[in-house]
Amino acid sequence: HQHNSADVTAKKINQNMALNSRIPSGELAQKWSMYKSTCKLVNPANKRSIDIIVVGTGLAGASAAASLAELGYNVKTFCFQDSGRRAHSIAAQGGINAAKNYQNDGDSVYRLFYDTVKGGDFRAREANVHRLAEVSVNIIDQCVAQGVPFAREYGGMLANRSFGGAQVSRTFYARGQTGQQLLLGAYSALNKEIAAGGVQMYPRTEMLDVVTVDGHAKGIITRNLVTGKIEAHAGDAVLLCTGGYGNVFYLSTNARGCNVTATFRAYKRGALFANPCFTQIHPTCIPVSGDYQSKLTLMSESLRNDGRIWVPKRKEDCGKDPSSIPEADRDYFLERKYPSYGNLAPRDISSRSAKEACDEGRGVGPGGLGVYLDFAEAIGRLGKKTIEERYGNLFEMYENITGENAYERPMRIYPAVHYTMGGLWVDYNLMSNIPGLHVLGEANFSDHGANRLGASALMQGLADGYFVIPYTLGGYLTTQFGKKTDPSHPAFESTVREVKSRVQSLLDIKGTRTVDHFHRTLGLIMWDYCGMARSREGLTGAIEKIQKLRAEFWSDLRLLGGSAGINMELERAGRVADFLEFGELMCLDALVRDESCGGHFRTEHQTPEGEALRNDQDFSFVSAWKYEGEGKTPTLVKEPLAYEQVKLSTRSYK
Repeated sequence: HQHNSADVTAKKINQNMALNSRIPSGELAQKWSMYKSTCKLVNPANKRSIDIIVVGTGLAGASAAASLAELGYNVKTFCFQDSGRRAHSIAAQGGINAAKNYQNDGDSVYRLFYDTVKGGDFRAREANVHRLAEVSVNIIDQCVAQGVPFAREYGGMLANRSFGGAQVSRTFYARGQTGQQLLLGAYSALNKEIAAGGVQMYPRTEMLDVVTVDGHAKGIITRNLVTGKIEAHAGDAVLLCTGGYGNVFYLSTNARGCNVTATFRAYKRGALFANPCFTQIHPTCIPVSGDYQSKLTLMSESLRNDGRIWVPKRKEDCGKDPSSIPEADRDYFLERKYPSYGNLAPRDISSRSAKEACDEGRGVGPGGLGVYLDFAEAIGRLGKKTIEERYGNLFEMYENITGENAYERPMRIYPAVHYTMGGLWVDYNLMSNIPGLHVLGEANFSDHGANRLGASALMQGLADGYFVIPYTLGGYLTTQFGKKTDPSHPAFESTVREVKSRVQSLLDIKGTRTVDHFHRTLGLIMWDYCGMARSREGLTGAIEKIQKLRAEFWSDLRLLGGSAGINMELERAGRVADFLEFGELMCLDALVRDESCGGHFRTEHQTPEGEALRNDQDFSFVSAWKYEGEGKTPTLVKEPLAYEQVKLSTRSYK
């Protein structure tokens, strides 16, 4: 469980393995239309004999499972929660983007496309992003038809608000609980198909491995979290819709159960992991209040529409009651630094600015790790009732957690890990380099580059599930007629043995330390050295620390109970074991990417004003990492990023 290679900088670059992104030819704006007109189809009778496995029931998984079952495929859907509607998409707050231009403020498909590419600091694949922007307009119609209660204006028209990195209002929302309402829409579509027999649902079931037959993904191995039984499931294609890996940092806004296991086990079976170091730190979260915390709470970016972010200009004012600090002594630092976008600057930039203010000793609250988000001006302008209508549930959450009333006193916020732009490498069809293994939503890398714009995660999840995979899956399935397999195949039997052995090896350690001890220690290493600021020295040291911690884990972990029945510590141990390997891959990727871009900020590469300094000549590529076996340094495979429409430029929000 140790990488022998101490010199991680002596990385291997595989020049021979060519990545085919399968981007259609033709004009950028026509690629998706032409693709849909010419893609291979599966006829209705054949669909009835095809089995699709969908892992995860968030927005991407639920929408994909419902859509594919509606088309006539047999779908098996898996989630580790007790109900599909508990998937972490339910926690999303602020909204979903779509280029509807209902506000008549200059929005368009092209503008949403460009804002997304620019927001990702020109490190996303152009064709995938343009497709996302095109499809966005259909998502809103789909969700309204499902009964999603989007906010509406007085006259009944759908309302919009602004999010970071955009100068138009294109975000549709349902108060501060948009993810919940969208997931209920997708979940109702899924339940309709479950009732009709098109979807077989497996709750409380965790995927622990992918099964490949002749190089193709043909099934998964799962553990029943109630009985402990290890089972094999075969299918003609596997869709991973398992979300992101933010919990490698231990403290994040993700649900406690979110993990990297599904995608990391696929990586160990040969799937390439792309841009693992591209992680997003969200600027508006409730600050850490003590060592006892196991997760952090998001305060939606939508609050930045009406809240103004500031810190005292003088360090000596930090302990004072904020209402006693006069306007002249306040530093509205985002408005000062980025006048064009102000408090709605993109997340990576806003987070770094908040950290900078706190590092200067001007932070507020316990430990000086907080900045103010102040609604006094908006309440004065619009009235308390309007603010309550827009953000009421968020203010309630804030008061429940902090005991402070944000209508009367500014909120205290600080950046926290929120989303991961990296994920398994996929082509235009959302298929990984393992034929048959498709990856949707946050679990893939394709749409957000080095920084995601707010309200674009829900857009991507639903775009992939409702509007992309129903078209792109057929091309692969037409090559698989007559190649059906079942769980009696030797590949399934050997993978089941490996999974059982791995589970038992965790129970056999019988050391003295808890899973949480190792997870928390890893999280601190990741946050300190691979968080908001990274450096060659820090990352090199972090890799050594992680290797040492991993050796301790495999010699000193203490698990109680056995593998039969419910054992939540055993579940967590498997996930943390994967995080302990994956964390090293993240640091390696951050070390090799010797530039700053988006959320990846290398302190050696910054402008005199402290902004990220990209290196397009040497790093305009996707870093896709290939697993080479236990203890071996993974190989870097590059997918060059070619831009037809977008001109690479220095990202500026001033």
